[in-house]
Amino acid sequence: MSEVFFHMEGINKFYQMGDEKMHILKDVCLSLEKGEYLSVLGPSGSGKSTLMNIIGCLDTPTSGSYVLNGNLIEDMTETELAQIRSREIGFIFQNSQLLPRLNALRNVEMPLIYAGVSPKERRRRAMEMLERVGLSDRMYHFPNQLSGGQQQRVAIARALVGNPNLLLADEPTGALDQKTGRQVMQLFQELSDEGRTIIMITHDMHIASYARRVVHIIDGELTEGGDATYA
Repeated sequence: MSEVFFHMEGINKFYQMGDEKMHILKDVCLSLEKGEYLSVLGPSGSGKSTLMNIIGCLDTPTSGSYVLNGNLIEDMTETELAQIRSREIGFIFQNSQLLPRLNALRNVEMPLIYAGVSPKERRRRAMEMLERVGLSDRMYHFPNQLSGGQQQRVAIARALVGNPNLLLADEPTGALDQKTGRQVMQLFQELSDEGRTIIMITHDMHIASYARRVVHIIDGELTEGGDATYA
């Protein structure tokens, strides 16, 4: 039997917008097993970014229960949430968010610096990850010397270097051309084949189809499988 990595039950999120109370997520229930590759597919304004923030422990729900790898998230302090983010989750964003004054190797090392890993060990692990994503010949290049696809692969290496239990990708091909996007998706497939747990947030049905499981979010409500009903 596969092991449940996280479970959400009855997740609601409200935001106060002036005098109006906005109901962004509506009784969301979602479970994920270790090693699953899941896409959360939804249009702009559907609530998928809010859901991503809660999955990634960047925000907490207004109500409901969220257990991530045995940790009850909604009762945690900001310090505890930061520790969970550092230990459990590797983040990959639409724009690679590399530090422009650091080369690829140093960018990948950054999470390990914050984790207190020794210089020798973090260098070894960063080099290993850059080789894993096919950039061993670009590790001393700065972001402005790399293509968009290469920058995103550096970002993936940075997300992997701490050996997180979950890779959380927000529109990972949104800033890339079609060919480069396919290459990045191929890398995600390889990582999934290795047993990595991956959640990808996207509005693109084609990109979502690379995942082994797809859920849809529309107007804050989550549904499993089926075809999207929006363009």
